[in-house]
Amino acid sequence: MTPNQIHTEIEQLSEERQVLWQQLSQGLDSTVKDEIKALDARLQELWQALRMEKARLRFGEREEIVRRARADERLERAA
Repeated sequence: MTPNQIHTEIEQLSEERQVLWQQLSQGLDSTVKDEIKALDARLQELWQALRMEKARLRFGEREEIVRRARADERLERAA
């Protein structure tokens, strides 16, 4: 997923969560409470995915970063 797609899904889920919180404020409903928990978990996953994707776009693929770091480390040891 692209950062824009992830952000769009975050916005949609946040709006859904807001509606559920309003429903919950009208009275305790365990079904609504469970839905909020599920949305919170999904939102956490999406925020983590967004951070990882932004880092990947900024710094490159993880394997490439590790390869460059190891090459730099070998050069420092050789110097």
